[in-house]
Amino acid sequence: MIKTVSATDIGLKRKLNQDYVFTADTRVGNLPNLYLVADGMGGHKAGGFASQYAVETIVEEISSKKEEDIFAALNSAIIEANARLRRKAAEDESMAGMGTTLVAAVIENGLLKVANIGDSRLYLIHEGIEQITVDHSLVEEMVRLGGLDREEARNHEKKNIITRAIGAENRIKPDFFEVRLQEGDLILMCTDGVSNMLTDEEILQILKEEVSEEERVEHLVQAANEHGGRDNMGIILLSL
Repeated sequence: MIKTVSATDIGLKRKLNQDYVFTADTRVGNLPNLYLVADGMGGHKAGGFASQYAVETIVEEISSKKEEDIFAALNSAIIEANARLRRKAAEDESMAGMGTTLVAAVIENGLLKVANIGDSRLYLIHEGIEQITVDHSLVEEMVRLGGLDREEARNHEKKNIITRAIGAENRIKPDFFEVRLQEGDLILMCTDGVSNMLTDEEILQILKEEVSEEERVEHLVQAANEHGGRDNMGIILLSL
């Protein structure tokens, strides 16, 4: 049995909330469940449109196509969302340049299957905390090449430059991950409004609190805002 808690928060600095989340504990098309977190980018209202439109397109595609393979279903739905978002941007000058990150998760037979594009993240919490996704960002590439360490990367001036997003290019390539789950695991999906404000250790401490899942999500939002709340937050917490 999966318990799901989700939330979005505008933070303290932004005028609009461009993060969007979707949860379905029951079937979507042939998938047993579906969880999506998106962080939009673009001009006035374009980012909010991009994240919601991409998520709704993905849900619609998965619902209608009845694809059996989870990764194939996610991949084709993300490709379609990318194509539609680019068409929308081409039709409306105010939407030019819009895009969105996406992290998607499905749980089936004890396996967690994940797709991501951009720098929204999925963490697995068991004894400790492990980031399953890999950020598609300029700073992450610099870390991988040895040019930055993790602590420098956290506060780097180019932290927000992402290298892949839905809507950014004609061709899109999500990354896919598969993880075996254990009873008692927690899964956190979040946008960078959370992960840029809180260290992994701070996230772990909050998620290990002896409180309800709803309170853990509330405490994540509160802590991110106490650390500056520089961005919107989109959060899904899944407990097994």
